[in-house]
Amino acid sequence: MKTERVVVGITGASGAALAVRIVERLATLGGVETHLVVSDAARRTLDLECGTDALERLLPLVHRHHPTGDIGASIASGSFPVRGMIVAPCSMQTLSAVATGRTDTLIGRAADVQLKERRRLVLLARETPLHLGHLRNMCAVTEMGAIVMPPVPAFYHRPQSVADIVDHLAARAIDLLAMPHPSLAKPWEGAG
Repeated sequence: MKTERVVVGITGASGAALAVRIVERLATLGGVETHLVVSDAARRTLDLECGTDALERLLPLVHRHHPTGDIGASIASGSFPVRGMIVAPCSMQTLSAVATGRTDTLIGRAADVQLKERRRLVLLARETPLHLGHLRNMCAVTEMGAIVMPPVPAFYHRPQSVADIVDHLAARAIDLLAMPHPSLAKPWEGAG
């Protein structure tokens, strides 16, 4: 089986549990090499929402943890093949950076590389309510080829806990990378 490389960027928006679960799920898939980038604001959000040891718990699950300031990292180059990138949660600051081509952080640069190489870029844009600038940035990144996936829970599978909701959203985000493995999210089979 071919090894698939996936980049996971974590930014400072609320919803750090989504990133944790995405990394955990990727670690269970055979043949996946995960590259992690965590913004400075995300470190704080991980501590607040998932515990002060959250990042330390993630590091053994990834192949490589890249410093956010290392714009010379392997994932900053289109010559380094990856399946795609998930930014979860994706702050409005990061969304704006991607929409305008700002590449002053490794997350912004790696996202820009996904777009220029026509690879999958999944942005779990996290903010509510949205103003016109947010919506225009979502349109801009979509027109460039990104997939905007606000982490809005689905209730048709009748989740019993917040963990069920987080797990479903993480599975859907990973499925959007179209990797050669069975779907992680339980599919809707109809109401009848």
